[in-house]
Amino acid sequence: MNTMSGYLQRSGSSRSNSVVSKPFSSMDPDINHSSTPLRLFVDAKKKVNNIYNEMATHVDESTSFIKGVPEDLGVVSTDVNTKIETFAAQVEGIREVLARDHMKVAFFGRTSNGKSTVVNAMLRDKVLPSGIGHTTDCFLSVEGSETDEAYLQIQDSSERMSIKSVGQLAHALHSERIANHQNTIVHIFWPKSRCHLLQNDVILLDSPGIDVEPNLDEWIDKHCMDADVFVLVSNAESTLMRTEKSFFHKVSERLSKPNIFILNNRWDASAGEEYSEAVKQQHMERDVKFLVEELKVITEQEAEDRVFFVSAKEALITRTPKAPSTPDSSGPLAEGYQARLFAFENFERQFEECISHTAVKTKFEQHAKKGMQIVSCVQGMLDEVHNTASTKRSSCIEKRKDQHDRLEYITQQLKVLSMECKDKIKETAELGETKVSAAMTDEIRKLSTLVDQFDKSFHSDPLVIKIYKEELQKHLESGLGRNLDQRCSGEVMKAVDVVQTEMTDNMSALLPDEVRANIGGMQLRRRFDLSYRLDCQHLFSDFRENVDFQFSLGLTSLMNRFLGPKGTTAAMLGFANVIPRPMPPAGLPPAAATNQDELAVAVMTGLASLTSKTSVGLTLVIGIVWKAVGWRLLAVSGSLYGLVYVYERLTWTNRAKERAFKKQFVSYASEKLQLLVNFTSSNLSHQIQQELSGTYARLCMEIETTKDNLHKEIVALEDESQKLDSIMAKSKVLRNKAGWLDNELGRFMEKYIKEE
Repeated sequence: MNTMSGYLQRSGSSRSNSVVSKPFSSMDPDINHSSTPLRLFVDAKKKVNNIYNEMATHVDESTSFIKGVPEDLGVVSTDVNTKIETFAAQVEGIREVLARDHMKVAFFGRTSNGKSTVVNAMLRDKVLPSGIGHTTDCFLSVEGSETDEAYLQIQDSSERMSIKSVGQLAHALHSERIANHQNTIVHIFWPKSRCHLLQNDVILLDSPGIDVEPNLDEWIDKHCMDADVFVLVSNAESTLMRTEKSFFHKVSERLSKPNIFILNNRWDASAGEEYSEAVKQQHMERDVKFLVEELKVITEQEAEDRVFFVSAKEALITRTPKAPSTPDSSGPLAEGYQARLFAFENFERQFEECISHTAVKTKFEQHAKKGMQIVSCVQGMLDEVHNTASTKRSSCIEKRKDQHDRLEYITQQLKVLSMECKDKIKETAELGETKVSAAMTDEIRKLSTLVDQFDKSFHSDPLVIKIYKEELQKHLESGLGRNLDQRCSGEVMKAVDVVQTEMTDNMSALLPDEVRANIGGMQLRRRFDLSYRLDCQHLFSDFRENVDFQFSLGLTSLMNRFLGPKGTTAAMLGFANVIPRPMPPAGLPPAAATNQDELAVAVMTGLASLTSKTSVGLTLVIGIVWKAVGWRLLAVSGSLYGLVYVYERLTWTNRAKERAFKKQFVSYASEKLQLLVNFTSSNLSHQIQQELSGTYARLCMEIETTKDNLHKEIVALEDESQKLDSIMAKSKVLRNKAGWLDNELGRFMEKYIKEE
C-alpha cells in the first residue's frame, strides 16, 4: 500500500499525457526477464528436454544392446525385447510432446468485452482487431517468432501471410473473413523480441464471443483441454452473465480445477461514479462466489487474488510505442488510470506466476514421473540382463574348468591305457602263435592217421591218381584246419575276448555316458573267426608219386632204404660226397651210430659204384661169391630170393599201391607242412593282433572324438565367456546411466514440482 500511495502521489490525477511512465520495469520488453516467474517454465522445459534427450539416447543404446545380444546365450528374454521397443516409442512420443509444450492462456468472454484489447495490451501493440460489437470472428493464437518479422498462417496451411491481413481474415464485419470462421484458428507469429511473454513460450489464445456460438462443447474439446490458464474477460459495467458461467461450468467438468482469472474490464467507466467502490465490492463478491462456491476450483483467499478491475484500453494506450512526431489521438485518460494500470500489471504478475507454476506441474510432472518409470524399468531390465549374464558367466567358467580338467585327465589316462593295451595285444598274439605252432607240429606228426582216414577209391591209372591226389589234398587241408580249430580256436578266442572286454571297459570309462551306450549298441566287442587256410593245392603241386612195383630186396630199394631217394640218385650218378647222412637211431652212442652208418653207406656206395660201371664187374662178383659159398647155397639163396620176389609181385595190388602212395604222400607232406608251421602261426598271430588293434583303434577314435568335442566345447565356452563379459560391462554402463537419469528426474521433481 505504501508503494501504491507513493505511486499515486507521484502520478497525480492529471490526464494531460497519453503515455505515462510504467512503475514496474519487469513489464518492459527491453529489460532482461531472466528472473521473471515465466522463467521457471522455460528452465524446467529446457531441463526436462535435456533429460529426455539423454533418455532417448540411453533407450536407443539399450535397445541396440539388448537386440544385439545373441539369442543362443539365453540372457535376454522375449519379454525384455518387447518392452524395450515400447519404451523407445514412448520416449520418442514424449519428446515430441515436450518440443511442442508451451504455456497456453485462453481468453474467453462475451462479445465486445475487450478480450482482443487485453491481448493487445499484453503484446504492447495493436495486433488483433478490436472495436465495438462482434469483432473477432475466429480463434487467434499468438505465438512467438524467432524472426523480427511478424506473419500469420491459417489453420492447416503453411503459407505465410502478412500480419496486416489479420484485420480482414478475423474481423467479423469484413467481407474477406475466413469461411467456417468459428472453428478455424489463425496462428499469429509475433517477434519474441517485442514481448517477453512470447520469449518464455507463452501462447495467447483469443476467441470469439461465447454468446455467439452455441456449440461450446466443441470449443472446449478443441481449444481448452491443453490450456493452463483461462482468463474470463467480463464487462465491469454489468455483472457475470449466465452464458459466461455456463461456459466455465463446462470447462470445469472436463478439467480438474482449472486456473481461472476474472478481469472486470472497462473499469475506467467507474471514474467519477458515486458508488464505484460499492459496485467493485459487489463484483468482487459475485466473482469470488462463482470461483469458490459454484466452480469449487480454489479457496476464497486465493479467489480474491484472481479477480482484477482493469482497463485494457488504457493499458494498451500507455504501452503502445509512438513516434515523437506523431500527434496523440487517444485523448485524455480517465481519473485514477494509474491504479487501473497498476491492477493490470498486477494481473500480469499473478498470471505469470500462476501459469508458470501450473504449466510446469501439469505439463512436466506426468512426463517426469513417466520418465522415472521408464528409466526404472529399463534399469531393471539391464540389471536382469547383467545378473543373468553374471550367473551364466560363472557357470560357463566353472564348466570350462571342468571340461579342461576332464580333457587333461582323458589325455593322461589314454597314454597309460595305450601302453597297457599294446602290451596285452602283443601278449595275446604271442600266445596264439605259440599255441598254433605247437598244435600244428603235433598234427604233422599224426599226419598218417589223417591220411589213412581218406577212403576214396584208388587206381594206378594216371588220371585217377591225379583226381585222387587232388581230393586227398583237400581232405588233408580241411582236416588240418578243422583239427587246429578244435585245438586252438576256443582258447585263443577266449583270450581275445578277455582282452577286448578289458580294453573296452577301461577305455569306455573315458567316454561320455551316451557314447558308451552307443558303443554297446554297435557291438564293439564282436566275435571274429580264426582262419587256418593252408592252401595245400599249391603247397603239394610238385609232389610226384611212384606206384610202380619195387622189389624190397632189390638194389635200388636197399639203396633207397639206406640212402634215401636223393642219396640213391646221387650215388648212381657218382656223387658220393653229396649223399645226405641220416640221423642216428635212438639208443646208440653217437660215435658208434656214426661209424655204423658210414660203413653201411660206404658198402652200398661201393656196391652201387661197382655195379654201375660195367657188366664185367658184376660177373666178377658172381664168380667170387660162387667160389666162396658154393653152388648149392647160392641156388637155395637164389630160390628164396625168387620166391620173395614172386610173393611181393603177386601182392602188389591196388591196395598195396594205395598204401605206398599214402606213405609217399605222408612223407612228402610232413616235410612240406613243416615249412608252414611258422607261417601259419604268424598268420594267426597277425589275425589276433589285427582284431585287437582294430578294437583298440575304434576305442581310440571314439576317445579322440570325445577329446575334439571337449576342445571345441572349451573354445565355445571361452568365446561365450568373453561375450558374457562384454554384455556385463555394457549392461553395467547402461545401468549406471539409467541410475543417473533417475537421479536427474528426481532432482527435477524436487526443484520444479514438489516445492511448488
